[in-house]
Amino acid sequence: MQIIMKAKYLIVTVALLALACSLASACDPSPLQDFCVAVKDPASALFVNGKFCKDPKLVSANDFFFSGLNVPRNTSNPLGSNITIVNVDNLAGLNTLGISLARLDFAPYGLNPPHTHPRGTEFLIVLQGTLYAGFVTSNEDGNRLFTKILYPGDVIVFPIGLIHFQLNVGKTNAIAFAGFNSQNEGRIDIANAVFGSDPKINLDVLTKAFQVDKKLVEYLQKQLWFTNS
Repeated sequence: MQIIMKAKYLIVTVALLALACSLASACDPSPLQDFCVAVKDPASALFVNGKFCKDPKLVSANDFFFSGLNVPRNTSNPLGSNITIVNVDNLAGLNTLGISLARLDFAPYGLNPPHTHPRGTEFLIVLQGTLYAGFVTSNEDGNRLFTKILYPGDVIVFPIGLIHFQLNVGKTNAIAFAGFNSQNEGRIDIANAVFGSDPKINLDVLTKAFQVDKKLVEYLQKQLWFTNS
């Protein structure tokens, strides 16, 4: 009797696992843009979640090629940093491949400010200089801060969607490269989104959220928020 019960239990377990695998393989694809509002008339569509595919017979080597990442970038801006993204928007061959990358240049004490990538996990490797880098976990994890001082050859990973940053703590320029597991990882600069939104977020919302004086919020909303990417 016990053997029969164990056999039935095993069959049910295998069936549930098979169902779970079936459901997992049939799930929705990850979004590749901020939103994609559905339309009933295809003639009204301007963009799809991703990109249309080029006729394979018309594809050439240039569709998979990008040049110039060895050239230093201009970091004379308010943040003292410059980010060169290589994703599906400027390297068409990345479409559907689920990867992209970036070059990060930092002036001395330059900053890549707190931001998130809503569609991609990032790993970053330092080639030159010294960076202070870190990320903050979600509310459920208590918003813990993880940081490291990174030297040439060091690598750090920033999990998808979590706020992270890098600061050049050296007196010389710094260079790093980042990779993403998305062809269009997206980016949300926290300060820009909160204080530089268009139109502006209601003052009462930000005053209460940040527990600061309304005049400070007004001051921050009047700033010209710069993005380095």
